[in-house]
Amino acid sequence: LPTMVETDRMSPSPSLLTAVLVLSVTAPCSAFIPTSTAPLLRPLLASAVSLRHARPAAPSRTAALSLSMSGGSQLAQLASMTVLAVDTGDLSVIEELSKTGHITDATTNPLFVSQAGLSGDPRYVAFVDEAVKYAKGKTKDVDEGVALAIDRLAVNLGKEILQFVKGYVSTEVDPRLSFDREESVARAKRIIKMYEEEGIDRSRILIKLAATWEGITAAEELEKEGITCNLTLVFGMTQAVACAQRGVRLISPFTGRIHDWHKADQGKEVWEPSEDMGVVECTRMFQYFKKHGHSTICMPASWRPSRGPGFELDEIRALAGSDRMTIPPNLLSMLDESSEPLERMLEPIEGAKQCEEEEWGGGRMGEKEFRFRLNQDGCTTEKMSQGIRAFVSDTEKLEEAIRSKF
Repeated sequence: LPTMVETDRMSPSPSLLTAVLVLSVTAPCSAFIPTSTAPLLRPLLASAVSLRHARPAAPSRTAALSLSMSGGSQLAQLASMTVLAVDTGDLSVIEELSKTGHITDATTNPLFVSQAGLSGDPRYVAFVDEAVKYAKGKTKDVDEGVALAIDRLAVNLGKEILQFVKGYVSTEVDPRLSFDREESVARAKRIIKMYEEEGIDRSRILIKLAATWEGITAAEELEKEGITCNLTLVFGMTQAVACAQRGVRLISPFTGRIHDWHKADQGKEVWEPSEDMGVVECTRMFQYFKKHGHSTICMPASWRPSRGPGFELDEIRALAGSDRMTIPPNLLSMLDESSEPLERMLEPIEGAKQCEEEEWGGGRMGEKEFRFRLNQDGCTTEKMSQGIRAFVSDTEKLEEAIRSKF
């Protein structure tokens, strides 16, 4: 089944323009049985390096790494059990990596997309110009026009990516609507309408919403109308269970950010991968979904070295077998360079057996229980709030840039 995932863009420290949308692309799970080894030239972008390690730069096509098509690497082994996405905002990287057979999905974050749109690259500038022209032709009100142009930019980028992949594109609703269910639904429907006007069926689009109570209930309504959703900024079981019980297509738990919170909370620098709280929470979600028959896909994103520098692949290896993952190019390259056997850590049938939890809320958690559980979970409360603030800041910067064109 196709899906998409969230990337790790929550730190407010980089004072760079960012977009309101996070585009993520996925393709249906397929057999990964490459029979030959061939070098693949692909750009190594500073903008594609995770914000965990470096401040990303504007897209570039000059540098390159080789990503093999060998079936013996840990990358190939992981791809045989988990559908993989590359975390980058560069269309050339998405196009090239979609050809490897190991990487069938792609994700990008607001920072990457905004930099692309404002970098001066003619291809990306054309997306912005068309979005502004489209909005001006629909309304004379500047505020309405700016909001429409931002949504249209998401659609333009989504259309382009769909040329390279067979699966989904994910487009994010304005994060300032994270606590407004009705307006989130309206904006999601507007985005879908624009895609359909371009001849793109809604079955290929995932609407991305923050996993607040309002975002989750908005997703429930949209799913009933055939509009599939991805709930992002997931940091704990309360969000995961509420999403699953309401039929959300996919959730994006931020493994590394969960680890960050517990690392600071406990003052503990080094963790065994199996005890890393990001790994523990994602494993718990996976097992719960399998035991209780929830079809919601768990797609971990955001990675940290459990044991510290030099162990950058710890969390990825500890979650091998998860439904989906999104991984930045530098970590994909590290996986590709290793040929050691990779043990499958998560498996649906065994996962269901290992889960000892009964269904929360009798199978349908209500708002009061959701809010109380969320309040009791310091990691989720603090990290979700931090994430929304960062995404809102990014959106307002992009909005300012778009407004200057009206």
